[in-house]
Order: sequence, then C-alpha cells, then structure tokens
Amino acid sequence: MYTNHQKFDLMVILGATAGGKTALAVQAAQRLNAEIISADSRQVYRGMDLGTGKDLVEYGDIPYHLIDIAEPGTEYNVFTFQRDCFAAIEGISARGKLPLICGGTGMYLDSVLRGYRLIEVPENTQLRAELALLPDEQLQARLTELKPLQHNRTDLDDRDRLVRALEIALGELTSSAPPLPEIKPLVFGLRWPRKILRQRIALRMRQRFDEGMIDEVQRLHDDGVPWERLEFYGLEYRLIAQHLQGLLNHNDLSQKLQSAICLFAKRQENFFRRMQKQGVDIHWLDGQGDAFGEMFQILDSLT
Repeated sequence: MYTNHQKFDLMVILGATAGGKTALAVQAAQRLNAEIISADSRQVYRGMDLGTGKDLVEYGDIPYHLIDIAEPGTEYNVFTFQRDCFAAIEGISARGKLPLICGGTGMYLDSVLRGYRLIEVPENTQLRAELALLPDEQLQARLTELKPLQHNRTDLDDRDRLVRALEIALGELTSSAPPLPEIKPLVFGLRWPRKILRQRIALRMRQRFDEGMIDEVQRLHDDGVPWERLEFYGLEYRLIAQHLQGLLNHNDLSQKLQSAICLFAKRQENFFRRMQKQGVDIHWLDGQGDAFGEMFQILDSLT
C-alpha cells in the first residue's frame, strides 16, 4: 500500500462530466487507503441515479460519502456541502485514512479548496420587501457584482433563488464565521480533448437511456417531485421532464440533451481554469493515457 503522502492530507480528483473521474478515484483510493467524498451537486439526492451518473458499482468496497444523503425535492447548496465535506474530511482523517474528494461541481470544490467564508443566513423580510420592487436584471447585476463566479445559472434565472442568493451574499458581508479547518490538498484534474469528451458524453447518454433514465424521472414525479422541481435539477431532469409532459419528442430530447451536456462540460472546464487563476494548483492528467501511472509519478516526485 502506498503511504507516502505526508506532504498532503487531502486529495482531489476533478474534471468534466463523463471523464472517468470515479474510476480513477477508486483506483487511487485502493492504493492510498482512502475514502471518497463526492463533490457532485446532484448525487446527494436519493433516487436520482442514472441522471446523475452515480455508478455506485464502481466503488466496490471503497467507502464513499455525500451520496444519497438528501431527499429529491429538497435543496442542497454550497453552504451545506462545505459543512458536510469538512465533517467527512475530519471523520476520515480520524480513522487514519486519506480523504479523497472526487467530482465536477466547481463551486463545491472551490468552496473547500479556497475556503469560502459561508454562514447560515436566515430569511430577511425587510430585504426581501426591498428586492421585490426591483426587476430581475437589476437583481442579477447586483448578485454578479457580489459573487462574480456563478456556477449555477439557476441562481440567476429563477427569481426565488435569485432573491435567496442575494440574501445570503449580503448576509455574509455583515456576519462573522468561525475559521475553517486547515487543509493541505493535492489536486489532480482529468483532461480530455474536446472531441473525445463529446464522444464519451454521447456514449454515456445512450447507455443511460437504455438503462431507464426516462423511467427514473417519471418515477421521481410519480413519487411526488413536481415537474418544476425536476427542471430545477437541470440537464437530464429538465429536458426529460419536458419530454414526459409532451413538450419534446424523443429525437429532440436526445439532440438537445447531448448539446446541453457538452455545453455543461465546457463550462466546467472554464470554471476549473478560473480556479487555477485564483491560486488552486491543479496537476492535469491525460485521460487518453495512463492517468493512474501519471498520478503516481507526481506523487513520487513529492518525496
């Protein structure tokens, strides 16, 4: 077993969707005596399996965290993730194992790696009354000024979420929060040529359709999750919900969904580049090559 990781106490594997992060993380976890923490904003929800790409069978006997911890229809956000992630890191470290974060939700990853100052902000009725008088465009501009890096477009496009995001951003300016635990992260990124990644996205999408992804969305709705809430979860859930309501035929669904996922992957890559510019050191691995071997060459060089 590889035990030479004194120079870091947290490993991170990030990358765009369909890039093979989970498989690489499981390989690394087996070698490093690690437990995996998922950094995926939708894999936290129970019953949302195919649409979020949980691929739980890949984990084998490797313990994982922050998957299937919330009910569909509820809200899970950056604040909750940061709190839960640091708690998981502490628990894993206390067991003498290495915490390994794996995922592609940029804001979640960044909140831990750059230590976002996040607090629990209650509803502010006076502020909400003031914001109710302003048009969406003005609220969007104000939120973007306060928090330029908006990972989730829903915070800008949905009026209720826009108001809540502003409420939180303004609350954070006037409140204090305890310091976050200190971490020494080692960050790897799995990178693919754009053309190859698009092919992987198309293949995985077809596989998930064959495995019953449309039935999964119908089942969630039958269990009480409204169409509007399913659309909130984006990508697969938004477009399949529209298909099930008769707004998209199957061919249009497939074309729009593939295009949307490819665009999402591009946004992920752009976010990771911004993370680097903000000071996060990412060691990029070649997805087409021996990423596992390349990773351990880097690890050996740290001695």
